[in-house]
This record gives sequence, C-alpha cells and structure tokens, in this order.
Amino acid sequence: MILLISDLHLEEERPDITRAFLDLLAGRARSASALYILGDFFEAWIGDDAMTPFQRSICQALRELSDSGTAIFLMHGNRDFMLGQAFCKQAGCTLLKDPSVVQFYGEPVLLMHGDSLCTRDEAYMKLRRYLRNPITLFILRHLPLSTRHKLGRKLRSESRAQTRMKANDIVDVTPEEVPRIMQHYGVKTLIHGHTHRPAIHKLQIGEQSAKRIVLGDWDRQGWALQVDENGFALAPFDFTPPPQLAAPAN
Repeated sequence: MILLISDLHLEEERPDITRAFLDLLAGRARSASALYILGDFFEAWIGDDAMTPFQRSICQALRELSDSGTAIFLMHGNRDFMLGQAFCKQAGCTLLKDPSVVQFYGEPVLLMHGDSLCTRDEAYMKLRRYLRNPITLFILRHLPLSTRHKLGRKLRSESRAQTRMKANDIVDVTPEEVPRIMQHYGVKTLIHGHTHRPAIHKLQIGEQSAKRIVLGDWDRQGWALQVDENGFALAPFDFTPPPQLAAPAN
C-alpha cells in the first residue's frame, strides 16, 4: 500500500493539522511501503538552516517513520520550494523532482505539485520561473535570516491577496496543459495537489482512457490517496479531537 498527501501547510498556528499528521505517521503510514508528500508540506520554508523547534519536531517524526521501514518522498510546493537536501537527510526523505514519473504496481504514474499546470496565471508562472532559477535560489539561501523572514512574509501576503482577486479558472489547471504533459511523459495517470480541489477526473487522451487525481488540502479535514492492488482510492478523514484535560479534583 502507498499513501499520497499534499498541501498540509504545516505551521505552529494550526496544531489540529499537525496532530492529524502525526497521527497519520504513527498509524496508517506505518502500514505503507511508501509515503509521498507532493508539496506545500509547510506553510513556509526559508531555508534548512532556519528550522524552528516546531519544524525540527516534524523532521524527527518523519525520521522515525523512515526508520520504521516506510520510504518517504517529498516534492517542493510553491510555499516550501526552498526545502533542501539537509532537511531531507535529517528526515530520512528522498527529494523528488517536479514532475517525476514513478511506478505504482507496474503502472507509470506522473507526480506533480500542480502549480506548473496553472499556465493561464501568467504573472505567477513568471514569478515561479524566477524563484526556481538556480541563481535566485543560491542568492536567497545566502541572504541574512531576517531578510528571508521579511521576504517570506511579503510573498505569502501578496500571494493570498492576488489569489482572492483572480478568477477561479486562472488559479486552476489549464485544461489543455493536462493531456499535453501526460502525453509528453507517456502516462495514463497524473496525481497532483496545489489547487485544493480534490477529485478524480476521468480523461480521454487520444484513444486511451486516463485520469487526473487531485489531492485535497488539509484544513477542516485531511485527505489521503491510497494506492494498492485494487487501484486508487481518494478519501477525506476527520481530525482527531484534542485530548480533554482532566477535570480538577474537588
């Protein structure tokens, strides 16, 4: 069994999401041969050298799962594109390129974060190309931490404001881009996140039936895609309520 998740946007301000993720690692993921995290794992990441105690605790939880025998694969998202090899080494993860083709039970499957499919959002695509340029990444990683914190807050604020102003079709995938990239990689199944619109879309590419599976974001509930001998099953799950404090003795 293989599990895929994305868009957790982990941050200290959302302990409910963190608790649900740690529950997944301690439970269901222990039975999986592999866990794939397809981007926006963290709400923000300004460099492996800037890990907070909270982020270190997540790193340690991943390492414990990896040490238990579950392979972990991590892909960059638009929020955490500066995650690097230092984090992955500590967490026991393998960093995947976006896009990547993997084999699931004998079938080639294309994995992406999904932001590069939103080609109608021309302003974002231009910014993405700039930020992912190796020279830009080198410069960003060598800026003072205080500067990176300010830049990260500015980018998140601008992203939220611009997303609210854009039409729904602009921030969703471009329909023509999906079959194009699937044909390019020779696959009949594409799995991605980013758009926060979980669904399994049936497609026709040429004379072949195909599908695009969109992973859900973690907000009011979690989402996981399970892949096994029976196929692909995408389903939400409720967050476990926080433990109740014991009533004080009278």
